[in-house]
Amino acid sequence: QIPSSTMVGRTMSKKLLFNLPRSTVPIFTRATTDNAATAATAASSSWTDTFTEFPIRRIYCVGRNYREHAIEMGHNPDRELPFFFHKPADSAVFCCPISTVSTAIPYPMATSSLHYEAELIVAISKDGRKITTDKAMEHVYGYSLGCDLTRRDLQAEAKKMGRPWDAAKGFDSSCPLTPIIPKEEIEMGDDTQIQLEVNGDIRQSSPLAKMIYSVPEIVSHLSELFFLRQGDLIMTGTPAGVGELKVGDEVSITCGELLPCNFVVGPPNS
Repeated sequence: QIPSSTMVGRTMSKKLLFNLPRSTVPIFTRATTDNAATAATAASSSWTDTFTEFPIRRIYCVGRNYREHAIEMGHNPDRELPFFFHKPADSAVFCCPISTVSTAIPYPMATSSLHYEAELIVAISKDGRKITTDKAMEHVYGYSLGCDLTRRDLQAEAKKMGRPWDAAKGFDSSCPLTPIIPKEEIEMGDDTQIQLEVNGDIRQSSPLAKMIYSVPEIVSHLSELFFLRQGDLIMTGTPAGVGELKVGDEVSITCGELLPCNFVVGPPNS
């Protein structure tokens, strides 16, 4: 057994072999007359950068949370307990709304079937476990908008073999997303429409009311499985209409007043 004095000394003197950056996403707030000049350069004049970053701890994803999407993927659409999977925190790629050039997402290796899935993202700012639905929104900081990029061929193979989806869902740059907007500054009602376009053509469009599980229900169910902590992001599922992306495709996702998530599919990294 290692002496306690040795352990205390090691704790005080230990060093990291190397430093790894932590993924973050900017927080935007509603523009005022004081920051109108900054807001005018943004994709939407309603919002401006706070120059504060939201550090990402984990990215949780809800599977098949829209009835029509469950049907198109060949599954029973009846309401059942939600299931979850993860993306690595460093799979997040910030799509800058104040840039005139779309963020480039490289076409991933080991696939010939890259698919888009537009999703509302919930940002957690208060720790909790076994959270009840009536208390769930107390743990939510705000909302973002993103795309659950998927290597569909690898996912199909994993399903067939009864294997996890990690390789299909958790690859590099698989989570392009927009700045987080505090929940007090935006209304996300049941009639709020989430929509995805590819090269200007609408591919996905649905009101948030069609989610099988609402945001409070998702937070509650997830907190029964994991201790939710500050910095967690939850992707809340995608509506029907998922499809394939090719190199050069331009993607735009919108949802109410949230800043749009715009990116272009670039060539594979060499």
